[in-house]
Amino acid sequence: MFFDKANPPFFQQQSVSIFNETALELFHFQYKNNKIYKQFIDYNHIDPYQVKTIEKIPFLPVELFKNHAIVCGDKIPSDYFESSGTTGMQRSRHFVSSLAVYQDSFLKGFHHFYGNIKDYCLLALLPNYQEQKHSSLIFMISHLIQKTAHPDSGFYLDDFKKLTDKLLELKNLNQKTILFGVSYALLDLAEKYPVVIPDCIIFETGGMKGRRKEMLKEELHFILQNAFGVASIHGEYGMTELLSQAYSKGNGIFETPPWMKVLIRDTNDPRAMLEVNKTGGINVIDFANLNSCSFIATQDLGKLHVDGSFEVLGRFDHSDIRGCNLMIE
Repeated sequence: MFFDKANPPFFQQQSVSIFNETALELFHFQYKNNKIYKQFIDYNHIDPYQVKTIEKIPFLPVELFKNHAIVCGDKIPSDYFESSGTTGMQRSRHFVSSLAVYQDSFLKGFHHFYGNIKDYCLLALLPNYQEQKHSSLIFMISHLIQKTAHPDSGFYLDDFKKLTDKLLELKNLNQKTILFGVSYALLDLAEKYPVVIPDCIIFETGGMKGRRKEMLKEELHFILQNAFGVASIHGEYGMTELLSQAYSKGNGIFETPPWMKVLIRDTNDPRAMLEVNKTGGINVIDFANLNSCSFIATQDLGKLHVDGSFEVLGRFDHSDIRGCNLMIE
């Protein structure tokens, strides 16, 4: 298969066999064209020609994005996304050869789960992210806001009174509305201006960023559900190192779009994949990462369900990182 970087053929419904075939072809393409990925595979003494199933594909440890340019080819793209972090923390950097591919991924991913973005008004409560010029989340939300074409869509920062008034106004107009916020800001809003908006889709994107005490997702969502009178809290599973997102419509159960897949690896043997309902490390196949690496071993712990959906159960600590010590410097 020829991989057209400007217009990849991935973003559509596909059978399991076609997905697996595409993943294996993409693996060989990236092994040949991505120097860091090739080094990682060679360091681990893996013969790429013996990789015949997606379960045998080597997954690149996500932390390598912190100190290597993970790209296909010799040219490093000028566009990149950078992870958030506290001062002095080494951040991941994901070089992106085509922002259009990223836009295709998140627009079609949103449509796959929620329908036409133009049907919505999108209100964003992401105060700390807006200061980050290279945030993939801000890039995505900004473009989704533009695509709604709704005059009230936008970023609301810390003006909770204005945001609450707008939420009530949209409720009275029966306007389909999304409130997308970082955890600590949604908690602040819930405490200061609780308002019953049962039909609003509330996305909690995670992170206290040192502003508040960390809490369990179940506790956080319980507080938000009670404050806003909604049946569930939605979420998206994404990161700087991925150009696609999985979505949850409640209960912490995430589903992937057709060009993305999650596998669970054994925490003691990163090359071994686990069966469903077993807790291990989350591996992600993301076809949208065409020009970087589509096979990422995250630092998240999770569990896969029979239908392909998954849960995120926690994080590894640094002592659990295995399989890439030769390349982390």
